[in-house]
Amino acid sequence: MDARRRRIDLPHATVSALEWRPSTESGPPVLLLHGGGADSAALSWGEVGPALADAGHRVFAPDHPGFGQSPSAAWTVTPENLVRHVGELVDALELSDYAIAGLSLGGGMTIGHLLDRPAGARTAVLLGCYGVMPRLADGPLGRVTHLASFLLLRSGLLAAITRSYARNASAMERGLRDLVRDPRARTPELVDAVSVEAAHGTGLATFGQWQRDQVQWNRLRTVYTERLPSIRTPTLFVHGTRDSGVPLARIEKASELLPDAALLTVPEAGHWVQRDRPDLVIPAMIEHLRRSDDAATAHP
Repeated sequence: MDARRRRIDLPHATVSALEWRPSTESGPPVLLLHGGGADSAALSWGEVGPALADAGHRVFAPDHPGFGQSPSAAWTVTPENLVRHVGELVDALELSDYAIAGLSLGGGMTIGHLLDRPAGARTAVLLGCYGVMPRLADGPLGRVTHLASFLLLRSGLLAAITRSYARNASAMERGLRDLVRDPRARTPELVDAVSVEAAHGTGLATFGQWQRDQVQWNRLRTVYTERLPSIRTPTLFVHGTRDSGVPLARIEKASELLPDAALLTVPEAGHWVQRDRPDLVIPAMIEHLRRSDDAATAHP
């Protein structure tokens, strides 16, 4: 199923979005929020979107401002501004009784949206979710690793290293091994697409702006953990057991804090979990949406 690309004019930004329309709409509309770095709606949701549409959902996947085909916004990319942005998207698309799903950065945006509009989304899916850990790394060396990352970021070396990856297909493929563990899913087409996005898009620069806001010398600025018990929205966490960016233990704790949450652990999958194991992740998302639809029908 081919996606339709559309422009959405918002009060504080203009974005480009992919939309998949089902032949027969039988479930809630779904808003999909991609991750950071060299990511976009097409890269993260190119397989998920059509599958959800085939299951009866109208699906919207916007490129965040400064990512993919969306121009940069005039405002600074911070979690607070991104959460406001998601609310404006929901309003512009006239979504009600909808589902929302987010990967990594998009997962943090999703949590923020659930807290900002508790009566908004019917259900949510959080994949490799940001916003549930105090530092970039856990363990005995977690503080040292975090400080080193802060120094690399503030010195500009991290951005320079990342740009060098974009110019080298072999380096990009090696870098993706940590995100997409299954070599069958880490196709040459995926490597090429990420390389093009990294080399020619503005996503890396935009993400760098977000990182500079978030990564303080001793901690991450945005941590939602203490507020998770207030989220009543039925939520599915999806997390790879080999996710080196967000430890599984943090997600297990987060899922326990939500009053109505389930956790799918995806064996051997990395951070880009839906690209790594679409065979497990997509059916789980469809089933979660179906259950939320059944619950809504039973308790209108």
